Amino acid sequence: MNKIKKYILNMLLFIFLIWLTFKILFANQDMNELLKIIDSTNKLFLLCSCLAMLIYCMLEAFNLMRTLKRLNTNTTYFKCLKYAFIGVFFSAITPAASGGQPMQVYYMHKDGLDIGHSSLALLINLTSFQITTILMALISLIFYHSYLSIGLRIFFVIGVGLNIIALTLLLISIFSKRLSNGLVNFAIKIMTKLKLRKLDKKVEDLRSSLEKYQVSAKYIRNNVPYVLKTLGITILQMIVYYSIPYYTYRALGLSGDSYIKILCLQAMLYATVSGIPSPGAVGVTEGAFVTLFSSIIPNKLLNGAVLLNRGISFYLMAVISSIVVLISTFLVKKRENKEFKGIVK
Repeated sequence: MNKIKKYILNMLLFIFLIWLTFKILFANQDMNELLKIIDSTNKLFLLCSCLAMLIYCMLEAFNLMRTLKRLNTNTTYFKCLKYAFIGVFFSAITPAASGGQPMQVYYMHKDGLDIGHSSLALLINLTSFQITTILMALISLIFYHSYLSIGLRIFFVIGVGLNIIALTLLLISIFSKRLSNGLVNFAIKIMTKLKLRKLDKKVEDLRSSLEKYQVSAKYIRNNVPYVLKTLGITILQMIVYYSIPYYTYRALGLSGDSYIKILCLQAMLYATVSGIPSPGAVGVTEGAFVTLFSSIIPNKLLNGAVLLNRGISFYLMAVISSIVVLISTFLVKKRENKEFKGIVK
């Protein structure tokens, strides 16, 4: 029940942040003019944006399926696509996307998948994702650092720094038993001093997670070529995702800047906001987009660009993925009720 309350509160905060963001963003915007801009867009490029977001989820599902099948898990591509959408939804409504993977594991477990196998598949995906985010952001920085304002440079350093710390802790947890045990013991000491509630359960969860990571380490060490292929697919996945601003840029009738340039700007933007501890980094992402892309998008089209870009890459996907979650939850409850009736009989 506490988890349900937590997700409801996150959802309410998420909705409030959306309302506040658009109230601030469009405070001085003529809404009729904005609607005219959107109506005059090239619908083919908007379709490309939507397809890019779908392909992003499809590649996520493909990576999940590859690992699960390799572990002899009984699953299908469409189930993995469902898990990908579930991850999108819960990542959107929780701070720093922290709820995505736990809820994916939950729904996988409800489908009869082994928790160890599902955790390993998601761990490999997460590691690949962190490496790709950092790598593409730093490469983009080399060529387009001048587009970052002073404020964005500070947030970029913080964002990339947080991603590097997360990746480092992840790799230590996987590959160094001694260091990871030391980190866990250090974390337990801090939690003890802070006198956190339900400390015993938190310690148990922490040690349980560490054991899963260390079991995963053996698999990763013995399957390096396979993991590198997963990394390659993740790089393709993020290239597709980072392409969405280019398609919305072209949809607005603009063509002065190259595909590579816009892709690199988006790579830097994503790394900048990905560590923000608010649901979906709502508000911060829109503000950073305006600051970063104002040099290549005319001011009169900028709000339209924000609305289209975030509307397709985030808000539309949040709506679609919420429908997937509702259907999945309904089917799980229906199956559980059927099994319960069978036991009673």
